Amino acid sequence: MAEAKIQQTGDAAGLAALIARAAGERGGEARGLPPVDRWNPPFCGDIDMEVRGDGTWFYMGTPIGRQPLVRLFSTVLRKDEDGKTYLVTPVEKVGIRIADAPFIAVEMRVTVKDGENVLTFRTNVGDVVEAGPEHPLRFVIQGENRELKPYLHVRGRLEALVSRPVMYDIVELGETVEIDGIDMFCVKSSGAIFPIMPAAELEALSQ
Repeated sequence: MAEAKIQQTGDAAGLAALIARAAGERGGEARGLPPVDRWNPPFCGDIDMEVRGDGTWFYMGTPIGRQPLVRLFSTVLRKDEDGKTYLVTPVEKVGIRIADAPFIAVEMRVTVKDGENVLTFRTNVGDVVEAGPEHPLRFVIQGENRELKPYLHVRGRLEALVSRPVMYDIVELGETVEIDGIDMFCVKSSGAIFPIMPAAELEALSQ
């Protein structure tokens, strides 16, 4: 029954209404995150929804232009142990496609607490996350051009890709720290140290 309802939904607004009803939302007044990690509904198949590399959400090939809809979908996202990402409600679970990361970190604020930098990020769907032991940053170098891509843990197994302008802000805060006998270029937040790359590699890239 749940699968039929989803397959018959012809637009993102209708799908959002279905999710909102199933999750017990009331006209957007419930602003807390639903406890998706505690729900164990049946899998009802995949739907034609995708989050592309720039963070734009598409449904049935059309961009979802209404930010409140995107925000609603983002609150019921869950990445499971199988590596796939789902929209999850208490009554159904449907698969969607994620090109890179489900969220984009679009802004960063630096504050100082107890003498330590605290890096606070805002995502494109409104999450505010402090990087630290519970929300680590990780850095990946990809492609022939050796592109640096930082990711921030948001919740569960979900991450935000840090946008390029914010990435440059992070790099400006970097410093060299010896880790396991190797000089690493790192960034610190909330007392945690996040290695970006070996300092020697950074020097080679900058030449």
